[in-house]
Amino acid sequence: MRPSRSLAVTSVLTSLALVGGAVPAEAKPARDRFSWAPAEPAVVTQSQQLRKAVKPAGVKQHLRALQRVADANGGNRASGTPGYAASRDYVVGKLRKAGYRPTVQSFPFVFFDETTPTELQRISPNPTTYVDGEDFVVMEYSGSGDVTGALTVVDTDLSASSTSSSGCEAADFAGFPAGSVALMQRGTCAFADKVANAAAAGAAAAIVFNRGVDVDGDPGSTVLNGTLGEPGDIPAVGTDFATGVDLGGTAGTTVRVKADVVTEERTTWNVFAETAGGRAGNVVMAGAHLDSVTEGPGINDNGSGSAAILEVAEQLGRVSPSRLRNKVRFAWWGAEENGLLGAYHYVEDLVDSNPRALSDIAAYLNFDMVGSPNFARFVYDGDNSTGLGAEGPAGSAQVERLFTSYFRSKALATAPTAFDGRSDYGPFIENGVAAGGLFTGAEGVKTPREALVFGGTAGEPYDACYHQACDDLGNLSGQALDEMSDAIAHAVWTLARSTRLLGAGTARTAADHRTMRGQAVQGDPHASRQ
Repeated sequence: MRPSRSLAVTSVLTSLALVGGAVPAEAKPARDRFSWAPAEPAVVTQSQQLRKAVKPAGVKQHLRALQRVADANGGNRASGTPGYAASRDYVVGKLRKAGYRPTVQSFPFVFFDETTPTELQRISPNPTTYVDGEDFVVMEYSGSGDVTGALTVVDTDLSASSTSSSGCEAADFAGFPAGSVALMQRGTCAFADKVANAAAAGAAAAIVFNRGVDVDGDPGSTVLNGTLGEPGDIPAVGTDFATGVDLGGTAGTTVRVKADVVTEERTTWNVFAETAGGRAGNVVMAGAHLDSVTEGPGINDNGSGSAAILEVAEQLGRVSPSRLRNKVRFAWWGAEENGLLGAYHYVEDLVDSNPRALSDIAAYLNFDMVGSPNFARFVYDGDNSTGLGAEGPAGSAQVERLFTSYFRSKALATAPTAFDGRSDYGPFIENGVAAGGLFTGAEGVKTPREALVFGGTAGEPYDACYHQACDDLGNLSGQALDEMSDAIAHAVWTLARSTRLLGAGTARTAADHRTMRGQAVQGDPHASRQ
């Protein structure tokens, strides 16, 4: 899953869907928007054959293979690395054996990685070495350099603020001493603007600290994990609020910032496979990103989603093509961790060169992290009833209901999660395609109520190994993988048989694709840039 770069995933407890299972009376919330009737028994029965064929053992077989790929390729499967190429080859090989004719779509992207760990130190007074990952992180597309210089606070009094314009204007750097290190506060403009303004003023490095105020569920005190969007000229790091105040509140501070990074254009790939049967003019897509971050093998993020849809694809390939009324297209996306780049490349290419093919996509289903060890059953909030993300295009609310109704029929609880731009549904909903999907949680912390409903441990992340080396085969919930794989199979089968449940008004014209481009998801879908 693409990081929000400081945003924890927000679940809305007041909208928690309690369906089945005993819950203490004092913990049960008021009746909520998920008060639909259970799934129609006939609908669930229709998907039973595929759900029974989709085995947890099959999903885990693919995950073991992806782990072996990472082990043989420097511990990761990131786009632009040999590990990703090997992951691509594994998926293609399995699809061919299952009778598909997979296609591979290549595209260029800007690869970024730390060559050595980034360092942040206060040299004087009171020498302090800050901890990478706990106090600060390098900004994506930071420049390289080993800089020691006086710290200059730029247009901030270091107090908590959600509206700081620190570093947003060139005028903020009036009298800025060239060669010093700029300290700025997160606020109302893009990180790229702050860092570019600092570089233009002669700063040797840039430090941006968090707001200190939570905004729309975005923690303001945690480490600021940001991106510049494109290669920068100077070293740039983001810190938590406390570290920024600690640095800026000490007069005469000298700091050292060291960033050793590689930034270069590389090639990566999307992989596609579609059923032989079904109408080509009414396509159901199911997608998951295949790449990991460079820090680890990415077995939950997102080997889990990739393996689950691969198992569904293999089993669906055994079904007679005549039983599918609508074509199913599976997608494994590249460079999601670099900004949803694979999905954007695919959709934008259709917008520019084949808008009719985009109109043929009835719905896009996204599966990103479906095996989190401290999991919750999150369903994308297609109608934005939580008010925390984007409202999906026509049909998205019905996709949400397809999943929640299925889980309700199995006496399993769900909760909504916002379309907040963190995964590959982004370009689809921007271009008017109904979307939805499942998610079991990333770095967000499970609440006491969620622990009562879903099990697991309150106060701990859904996935404590998110974007770390420990996201390996030991970082999975077998229960979550089983339940989510069945739900994926149910949704794919149901829509392959009929998309009538999506409702009227889901058809789009080529002109709609252009106008929907302005309906972007909340936040920047290519990462947290501000």
